[in-house]
Amino acid sequence: MQGRFAVTVVGGTLLALALAGCNRKGVEAPRSTADAVLVTTQVVQPSPWNDTLQAIGTAKARESIVVTAKVSEIIDKVHFESGQRVSAGTPLVTLRGEAQQAALAQAQATFDEADRLYLRQRELAAQQLVAHSTLDTQKSIRDGAEARVRQMRADIVDRQVRAPFAGVLGIRQVSPGSLVTPTTAIATLDDISRVYVDFQVPEAQLATLKPGDEVTGTSIAYPGRNFEGEVSTVDARVDPGSRAVTVRADFANADLALRPGMLLDVRVFRPERQALVIPEIAVVQVGRDSFVYRVKDDASVERVDVKTGTRRAGVVEILDGLQAGERIVIDGTGKLRPGVRIEDARPAKAPAAAPAAAEATAG
Repeated sequence: MQGRFAVTVVGGTLLALALAGCNRKGVEAPRSTADAVLVTTQVVQPSPWNDTLQAIGTAKARESIVVTAKVSEIIDKVHFESGQRVSAGTPLVTLRGEAQQAALAQAQATFDEADRLYLRQRELAAQQLVAHSTLDTQKSIRDGAEARVRQMRADIVDRQVRAPFAGVLGIRQVSPGSLVTPTTAIATLDDISRVYVDFQVPEAQLATLKPGDEVTGTSIAYPGRNFEGEVSTVDARVDPGSRAVTVRADFANADLALRPGMLLDVRVFRPERQALVIPEIAVVQVGRDSFVYRVKDDASVERVDVKTGTRRAGVVEILDGLQAGERIVIDGTGKLRPGVRIEDARPAKAPAAAPAAAEATAG
């Protein structure tokens, strides 16, 4: 028995020495759970914030028509090209009008003769050589002839189609020699020096909208470009079917980049206010729950459920759950659990040349 006990003691001692030797050869012992996790933190502070309303709208020209003729006639001359910019009153199309010119000459001759007779009879009436009733009859004949002259001149004017306002013409749809009627489209004419964008917002947001609110719009035709505008009109009626109100925004369009019919992603900015805004990566989303990790006085973290608001450009507004002055983890949340101790990793200062390089990249 004593021999057996001695062997057991010796064996245990040798095993302990072997394990100690293994540790000295580089086999690490298990890491202590008290080691701090390296993360990046930030103190929550109020900052300026704008609420936004987002909607989809369609661009419309400030003025837009389909150019047509008032009468049915053969086109004599076309004075424009497709896509041409014209000013108000510019002749676009001249229709044939030889018959109207001849009728005008005849009407003018008739008027001249009636006017001479009227003047002669007026002199005679002054000398009481003709009755005043005869003078009145001649005056009526003279006035009728004058009205006929004005009618023929208006008929001739109708045979020259002019631009009613300044704008850009669309594709030409007619040629000299073709017959046009009042239903024939000659071309489109759009004033797009400014454009309107109509969009709908929910009825619940009606009280927050007013003319003059700042608006931005983006289009897939111009990636990365923001078009600046403002709310010009809020419709007087709410659609009873959709419970939405139509809002019209006015956009300057000096370079004519926006065209009627374009689809724009519109954002309406409300007045600036103070809000708690944190980086979006700090918010952990699990199902319908949103939470952040708040740093406690002992450098451990705890989970705090938050209610989020508007998200924009990588940041999110916190409506409930945090207070100003509290420190939260913004990077490294995937390694955390409630109660874990953390260490704040402060980023190293960038070299002197870094700001200039960053500015060049942004430009």
